[in-house]
Amino acid sequence: MGVDRWPGWPAKSAGARRPRRRGLRRLLPTWRVLLGGLMGATVLGLGALVAGYLLVEIPEPKSAAAAQANVYLYADGSQLAAVGEVNRANVSLDQVPEPVRHAVLAAEDRDFYDSSAVDLSAMVRAGWNMLRGGGRQSGSTITQQFVKNYYLDQRQTVTRKVKELFIAVKLGRETSKEEILQGYLNTSYFGRNAYGVQAAAQAYYGKDAARLDVAEGAYLAALLQAPSAYDVVADPGSAGRAVARWEYVLDGMVSQGWLDASERAGLVFPWPGPYEPSDLLSGERGYLVEAVKGHLTGRGIVGEDELAAGGYRITTTIDPVRQEALTRAVGEQLLDGLGTEPPDAFVRVGATSVEVATGEVVAMYGGRDYTEQFVNNATRRDYQAASTFKPIVYAAALEHAALTVDGERIGPATVYEGDSGREVVNRDGTGSGWSPQNEGGKDFGTVTVAEAMDQSVNAVFAQLGQDVGADRVRETAVALGIPGDVPGLAEARGSISLGTATPSTLDVAQVYAALAGRGTYREAVLVREVSRDGEPVPVPGAVERRAVSPEAADGVTAVLRGVVERGTGTAARSAGRPAAGKTGTAEEDRAAWFAGFTPELATVVAVFGQDSESGEQQSLYGAAGQERISGGGFPARIWGQYTAAALEGRPVVEFEGAAEPVPPATPDGERDPEPDREPGQVPDGEREREDGGREGSGEPEAEPGGSAVPSAPGSAAPSTGPPPADPSPSAPPGEPSVVPSGTGEPDREPAPGR
Repeated sequence: MGVDRWPGWPAKSAGARRPRRRGLRRLLPTWRVLLGGLMGATVLGLGALVAGYLLVEIPEPKSAAAAQANVYLYADGSQLAAVGEVNRANVSLDQVPEPVRHAVLAAEDRDFYDSSAVDLSAMVRAGWNMLRGGGRQSGSTITQQFVKNYYLDQRQTVTRKVKELFIAVKLGRETSKEEILQGYLNTSYFGRNAYGVQAAAQAYYGKDAARLDVAEGAYLAALLQAPSAYDVVADPGSAGRAVARWEYVLDGMVSQGWLDASERAGLVFPWPGPYEPSDLLSGERGYLVEAVKGHLTGRGIVGEDELAAGGYRITTTIDPVRQEALTRAVGEQLLDGLGTEPPDAFVRVGATSVEVATGEVVAMYGGRDYTEQFVNNATRRDYQAASTFKPIVYAAALEHAALTVDGERIGPATVYEGDSGREVVNRDGTGSGWSPQNEGGKDFGTVTVAEAMDQSVNAVFAQLGQDVGADRVRETAVALGIPGDVPGLAEARGSISLGTATPSTLDVAQVYAALAGRGTYREAVLVREVSRDGEPVPVPGAVERRAVSPEAADGVTAVLRGVVERGTGTAARSAGRPAAGKTGTAEEDRAAWFAGFTPELATVVAVFGQDSESGEQQSLYGAAGQERISGGGFPARIWGQYTAAALEGRPVVEFEGAAEPVPPATPDGERDPEPDREPGQVPDGEREREDGGREGSGEPEAEPGGSAVPSAPGSAAPSTGPPPADPSPSAPPGEPSVVPSGTGEPDREPAPGR
C-alpha cells in the first residue's frame, strides 16, 4: 500500500522530494568522511595520550630544585645562617601549621584535595591565550606547579605544558596529595631569594615555618602569585594590592570552612621584617659556621661531600646571648678603640667559652669579619700558649706526686729559687746548662710555687717542669685536652713547661674546663642535633674521662685563684665571681692570653699580632696606645666583662675543694718513681724566656766532670757560662730548627690604667 501511494502523490510533491533525496545522496559521503575523520582523530588523539602517558617518565628533579642550604641554628633554635647555593631548607608537611597550608590552597588551588591533578579547561584557556599572542597565563593546579618547579622549568611553551600535563597525571596517580603539597611548599619561590616556606618564614618574619600564625601564613601565600609585586617592604607602594591579595586569601579560607569568620575579622595585616641582603657568612657567622663544619666532618658525623650536598639542619651549642656578650666585650674593651694603621691594624682577637658541666662551646669569637679574614682566631694553632701552660705543669706535679731534687713532695708551699738566669738542675742534681730568664731579668729570690704562679716566674717553672719530667707534663696536657698533634707539643723537651706548643683557644679552654670540673675532661662540642629531611642524624655524645684526680685539679684551682686575687690576673676580678686563671704573654708581644674559669664556665681570650697583607706574626708594641700588651691587660679585661654578662642573673657558685691541698710529707730521700729521662739528659742548648720564648742560642750540656755544680732545691745553681750575646732565637739539639714566630715573653703586671 505504501508503494502504491508513492505514484499517486501530486507531481509537485513528488518533484519536491526527488531533488532532496539526490542532495542527501551527495552529502552522505561527505558526512561519512567527516565522521570517519573525527573518529580517526579521536582514536589517534587517545592513542597519542596513551602513548604520551606511557612514554613520558617522571624525570629526576632539577639539581637546583633538589638543592638545599645547610641551616645552622643557635642553641635556642633561632637561625644562625643558611649556607648553600640555593636558600632552601625542606620541611615535612607536619612542620607547616595547618592554617598556613590552608592559606596556600586558598591562594592557589582551593579544590586541590577534590580535583584531578590536571585542569584541562584551564590549560586550554591558557594555551589558546598564548596561541593568540596574549599574555602568559598559568592555568595550573598545585600538582602542575610542583611539576614545573621540581622537574621542568619556568618557560611557558606548548612543549613544556604537554610534558607538565603527562608528568602531573602520572604523579597524581602515584603520589599522595600530602606528598605533592609538601613538595610544592618546599619548592615554590616566595621572593627575597627564599625557596620554600621555611626559607620564606625566615626571610620575612625571622622564624621557622612551624611558628607562623594565620595572618603571616596568608601573607606568604599571597606572595606566591607575584613575590616582587607584594613585598611591602621592598616596594612600599605595593601595600594596597598586597593587602587586597592577603584579604583574598583569608576570604577564601573562610569560604572553604578553613577559617572562622569571626577570627578572620580580627586579623591584622602582618608587616614583614626588613630585607637586608648580605653575604651569608659575613661578620662572625662565618667563623662559627666553619668551626661547626670542622666539628661535623672531623668527628665523622657528616662527610664533607654529604655536607656540600646540603639539606642539613644543624643545631649548634652557641648561645646567642653569650655570643653577643663576648662580641660586645671584645669590642668595648679593645677593638672599638683601635685605629686603622699599624700596630693597631695588626690586632686580632680569638676567644672560646665552654660550659664546664657539658663541654658545650657556648660562645666563640673568631674575628671581625669572615669575608675579610678567613682564619678563625679561636681555632688557629700557630701562636704559642705562653704561660697559660704553667698550670698544666703544676697539675702534672700534683697528679704524679712529683718530688724536688732532694725528695720533697711538690705542693703550693714548696720553695724554689726564683732568680732570673738560675740554671735548671737535672734529676740527678747536676747542672743542665739551661738558664731561663725572668722578664726583664727580675730576681724574685726564694718563692713558693703559689707565689711563682702569681707572678709567673720562669725560673721556678722551668725547674718544676724538670722535676716532674717533660713526658709527664706532655701526658697531662693531652689528658686535660691539648690534642697530641698540636704543633710544638711532641718535640718540646724542657721548653714544654714554658708554653712553646701552639694550641688554639678552643684547645686551652678544654684544659681549663677540665680543671674547673675537678679533673674530668669533657670534649668540647659545637653541635647538639643534626637532621636531614626531617630524619635525625646520629650525633655521638661528648667524650668524657678522668684526666687528673679531683685533688690535683683542686690544687691547681686553689693556686690559680691567687693569680686572680693578687697576681698578674687581677683585671679578671671584674667578673664579680669566684674565679681562677692564668695570664700569658708571648715574646715580642706577638700574643697575649688570659685563660680562666668559674665553677660553671671556662673561657680563654687571646690577642694576636698579624699583618693582614703578608700573614706574618707581628709585635703588638704600641697597639691601642699601650707600650706593651700583656695577658693581664686586655685579655683579662675582656674575660672579666664577658664572664660577668654570661653569668648575669645566675646564682653565685663557689668552687668545691677550695682549700689548698698540701701534699703529705714524704720520707727523706724518696724520689718520684719512673723518671722520664735518663740522669744527665737535659734540654741542652735551650735558653728560654717566660711563656716559651727562646732567647739566645742556649748553653751546652755540661760535660762529665765539668764545672756544673749540683745545687740544692730552692737554691740558684750557677750557670755554666754567661748567656750568649746574640739574642736571636735558635732551636736546641733535638728540637725543630725552625721556631714559630711569637715565641714567648713573660707575663707582666698590667701598666696603670691598662
